[in-house]
Amino acid sequence: MAKFKLKKNDPVIVKSGRRADRKKTGKILRIVAEKNRVVVEKVHLVKEYVRPNPQKNIKGGIVEREGAIPINKVMYYCKECEKGVRVGYKGSGVNKQRVCRKCGVVLD
Repeated sequence: MAKFKLKKNDPVIVKSGRRADRKKTGKILRIVAEKNRVVVEKVHLVKEYVRPNPQKNIKGGIVEREGAIPINKVMYYCKECEKGVRVGYKGSGVNKQRVCRKCGVVLD
């Protein structure tokens, strides 16, 4: 399984993909490590057809939800630089911190 520099709740920007999703920003809701994919809020909205289930109190119908996109299509969005940046590490061992490669600000 691959190791990623992005984590859940990180702000990201979509750098390529569907024309409607390009340059959108949002936070990571979930990482699907087995498939190298991430789910980003308000990006790649897909329609899902849900059957009614009274036991789980599900009404049924057409529901819009976020779909997974490949992790290589997103970059960390640095609020200082105001654009997508690469993530690096500073320090080692216990003091290891994620930093912005462009401006050097600590991300965690």
